[in-house]
Amino acid sequence: MNSDSRIPRGADAQAAPATNPKADLRKRLLNARLAIGDDSRALWNGEICARALAWCAVREVTVLGVYWPLRGEPDLRPAYTELAARGVRLALPVVLEKDAPLAFADWIPGEAMVRDGMGVAVPSRLRIVARPPALLVPCLGFNGERLRLGYGGGFYDRTLAPAPRPATLGVAYACLALDFAGDAHDIALDNIVTEAGVL
Repeated sequence: MNSDSRIPRGADAQAAPATNPKADLRKRLLNARLAIGDDSRALWNGEICARALAWCAVREVTVLGVYWPLRGEPDLRPAYTELAARGVRLALPVVLEKDAPLAFADWIPGEAMVRDGMGVAVPSRLRIVARPPALLVPCLGFNGERLRLGYGGGFYDRTLAPAPRPATLGVAYACLALDFAGDAHDIALDNIVTEAGVL
C-alpha cells in the first residue's frame, strides 16, 4: 500500500481533461442571449437599429457588410431595408472555405435566400463582391477594449486582418459585456453598438 496521493491508483485517478475557459464562456453567453425576453429583444433591436443607422450616416457608408441574425443575435433587418432605400449597397458574409476569411455576396433585402452548409442564410444566387469597406460584426460578447468574443471559428479575425482594415461596428446586447483577456490574433473593433449606446 502507498499513501502518497501523488501516485495514481488506477484509471479513475487519471487527470480530468482540461476545460476550455472560452468555450465555457461562449456557452454561458449564448444561453444568456437566448434567455432575453421577446419584448426586451424587440425594444433593444429597435435601439440598436437606430444607432447603427446613425453610425453609417456619420461615416457616409455607401457599401456595408451586414449579417443575417442567428442564435439570438440582434436582428437589424429593418435597418438593412432602410439602408438599401438610402442607396447603400449591402453584402452578406459567406463561408467558402474553412480556415479562410469570409467572402461577401451582394444582397438586396427581399431577394430569395437559401441556407448554406453551416445553416446560415445566403442569397440563392451568389454574386461575390470584394470585402466591403465597412462591416457590421455580430458579437457573442465584448469587453471594454472593444474586443469581440465570437463563436470560435476565427472567420472575422481572418477577415479583418488584411490591410486596409474596414471600418467596423460590433453589434451586441449590453448585458453581454464582460472582462476577458484578448488573444494575440484579436483585433479591436472601431465601435460596438448596444441598446445602451455606442462604445
